[in-house]
Amino acid sequence: MEITDTVKSEVSVPPKENGRTKSTLNLQNIFKNSPKTEDKKPEETASTITSAEEKPVRKDKLQKAWDEFAEQRKNQAGEYHILKRGFQLNDNKITIPLTNPVEEPLLQSIRIQLTAYLRDKLNNNTISVIGVMQEFETKKVAYTNKEKFDHLAEKNPSLRELKERLGLDTDF
Repeated sequence: MEITDTVKSEVSVPPKENGRTKSTLNLQNIFKNSPKTEDKKPEETASTITSAEEKPVRKDKLQKAWDEFAEQRKNQAGEYHILKRGFQLNDNKITIPLTNPVEEPLLQSIRIQLTAYLRDKLNNNTISVIGVMQEFETKKVAYTNKEKFDHLAEKNPSLRELKERLGLDTDF
């Protein structure tokens, strides 16, 4: 009842401007004197956050939480495949190697949920998950006889001389 009494006492008929009654109220004056409904203690929230941040991440606990999250994603084949791959832990930064550009959007779609899950399970608010594209050297596969011969001739140049002496043709 205190709020309504305060509101009634402060709300009065708005003054007339230009011959018309003013239709808006100043809400700042109405709620200025009202009591705050929520009082937070800054010491408690700060200590809770710092204690969660200070817990070190152990590789075995991280692996267990990681596997639990992967099992939750078992019905999503692409995401499950990424999560079952190995990862590296440096400080509180988890790095996942990506082998294909298609995997990057898949990781982006689950990264927030994965990070939140790991932070909750491991009680550490500084954990972050990133994906890094791995460059793999691709071999050119020789399909035709000429490509196969050229590949072998690079390894052993005397094959070209032998081919010319015997009058062999690679394109038959």
